[in-house]
Amino acid sequence: MRKFTIAAVWCLSVALAACGGGGGGSSDSGTAASSGTSSGSQNSSTSTPTTPTPVQNTMNVTVGPNTFSVANLLTASVTICVPGTSNCQTINNVQVDTGSFGLRLIASAVTLPLPKVTAAVGGTLATCAVFGTGTTYGSVAKADIKLGGEVAASAPVQIVADPSVGASPADCSSQGVQDLNTAKLLGSNGILGIGLEAADCGPGCVAKSYSAQTPYYGCTSATSCVPTTVALADQITNPVSMFATDNNGVMIQLPTVPASGLQTVNGTLTFGIGTQSDNALVSATVYTVSPSTGSLTTQYKGTNYTWSFLDSGSNGLFFEDLSINQCGGNASTFFCPSASTSLSALVTGANGNNTSIDFNVGNALTMINSGAYAMNDLAAYSNGLFDWGLPFFYGRTIYTAINGKSTPGGNGPYFAF
Repeated sequence: MRKFTIAAVWCLSVALAACGGGGGGSSDSGTAASSGTSSGSQNSSTSTPTTPTPVQNTMNVTVGPNTFSVANLLTASVTICVPGTSNCQTINNVQVDTGSFGLRLIASAVTLPLPKVTAAVGGTLATCAVFGTGTTYGSVAKADIKLGGEVAASAPVQIVADPSVGASPADCSSQGVQDLNTAKLLGSNGILGIGLEAADCGPGCVAKSYSAQTPYYGCTSATSCVPTTVALADQITNPVSMFATDNNGVMIQLPTVPASGLQTVNGTLTFGIGTQSDNALVSATVYTVSPSTGSLTTQYKGTNYTWSFLDSGSNGLFFEDLSINQCGGNASTFFCPSASTSLSALVTGANGNNTSIDFNVGNALTMINSGAYAMNDLAAYSNGLFDWGLPFFYGRTIYTAINGKSTPGGNGPYFAF
């Protein structure tokens, strides 16, 4: 488990502005009444239990032109409701992220009066999360989260840049490249974290608060926030883990993308692993992760990278290789080789299962200038890790099993493909 470094959400703007560059907010949210869940009937005339009719456990996900001009941004529309009511709102352009845990929404995109959570030390509970490009800070509120036909009732949600809890504390903002306090800086209206863990901090935050890297605070005013412990039930939570069924993980299916890229691709996010006929593991191989780091091992050019993961929230492949030309300028460390470069790496799970992965690295600027948003060969330099970002998901079926949840492939956490 990557405790507080929740995910590596790297970005490259198709407008060639550095991801997170520029100021101002951008919201592309709409409102809609929720239809709720569908449930099976129960036979009251017999003691023999019946199997509930399976709920719709799929939803559409998309990569394509977006308000934020970000390449390889996998998004979905998420419906939230005031808990226990039909007062609902659908927020578009929310990033789907297997590298983090919990729903985080930019405050300017939320129009509902969601109830705030009270901190153990008093005041409104607030939280800080660390991503590859910066930090998100905001209040914790409760909402019914509706995804497809599934519902996570009264789930804790982070409301990023909520003015009621003030500006990001120094021990939060100092951990990231920047404070991701607008939709433009975040590159989306929010992040739907559906990764390997249920809670974003876990038992550590129940037992004590952290001085060097504080994830939770109690705020009695916008200018008075102090570290606090927090119960598991109030921590930002992977909504999939809260579903009544189909709650052991997710499956993402995206089509193959050619080397030249595509403007738009549509795929499917399916909830549950082996819980319905549409989410069986079939022939997928399970790669368990290290219990201490939540990571796989990737061997690349003779080096073993023990911090390695499958992350739909990273918009490229990120790895260490100084032999490949970097674009420079606004495209920063993204790779721009003169010709497409064929590479390979060996991925190994904690259970010993391994596979060789062949992949290509293309010229990021060439793909962007062609008008592509979905890029199979987009990659960038990053030191000391191997991040299999969204390009790895194209043309594959990727499973992410939640820690401690039972599946036909064994208990999570693991990835499978």
